[in-house]
Amino acid sequence: MAGFVRLRDRYDFIVLGGGHAGLQAALKAALLQYSVLVVDRGPKYSRSYYAPRLENIPGFPEAISGHKLLDLQIAALKPHAERVAYVTPATATAATRDADGFSVAFDWLKQPRTARARVLVLALGVVDRMPEIAGRIDDVFPWANQGIVDFCLVCDGHDMTGRSVGVLGHDAFAAHLALDLLHFAPRSVEILTHGRPLLDGVVEGTAAGLREELARAGIAHVETAIAGFDGIREKEFRVRFVDGTERRYDRGFSGLGWYDMHDAMPRSLGCRFDSEGFVQVDDEGRAIGDGGPIPGLYVVGDLKSGWNLIPEAWASAERAVLHAYAEYL
Repeated sequence: MAGFVRLRDRYDFIVLGGGHAGLQAALKAALLQYSVLVVDRGPKYSRSYYAPRLENIPGFPEAISGHKLLDLQIAALKPHAERVAYVTPATATAATRDADGFSVAFDWLKQPRTARARVLVLALGVVDRMPEIAGRIDDVFPWANQGIVDFCLVCDGHDMTGRSVGVLGHDAFAAHLALDLLHFAPRSVEILTHGRPLLDGVVEGTAAGLREELARAGIAHVETAIAGFDGIREKEFRVRFVDGTERRYDRGFSGLGWYDMHDAMPRSLGCRFDSEGFVQVDDEGRAIGDGGPIPGLYVVGDLKSGWNLIPEAWASAERAVLHAYAEYL
């Protein structure tokens, strides 16, 4: 579909983001006989694109890679090409709301474009923060691409049983992650703060409580800065430190949180956010503003408050489109 799309001025739905949630929203809207424009930076920007094994996807008992799953979802749109315009690589730059719906500006094929729709679905996702080594963030990518370093506790925590785990991070998020990993019975858990004091910046009362919990759980930490990683051929996570020492783990886990929560556009549209920075939505996926649900604006997938899981992304997309069909359009 990409490269052969004739754009319209107006659609029933505009979906910003072509990850699992955005693609499912587009498919559901097309099945309900609506026209849809999907603006997608490209599959490689989806959080699951580099995941080698997804084990919680119905219908794939042997697991499936994130890349393959996205390919299948894109392929599912092709029979509906008359209704679905899937443009990629394209970047949404602005969205505004008026009495008739939404106007979206985006760049595609090196040209600025504008389209309108009655319903706007934000499926922009979030971006994981990567460890920065000597100013680079790509050092850990090979380990992440092979599933040796993980990012989602509820997606991959089960695979930590009986393994030694090194948690990257220094703040309360990393501490809570290390403690939560114990539910899955790893052999050991250690926090690697990469040169930062453990719980640096955390309110002292909270920090003291977390230190006690970590001590009781036997979770140690290393505050020496990281110089690099090794062990990819052996499928292990070996961490080299600037003092010349090295530690070996079966798996790494990121406790670094989010680098980008893509909040600029929902803020410009009047959305409210929860304490963790996610967009607040109601049970139907409608974005919540200061005056309640914002008519015609839905937020699905990782951008919204709630669990960050692919089946949940699909469910949120289904609920949003069905609500728009039944109650709004």
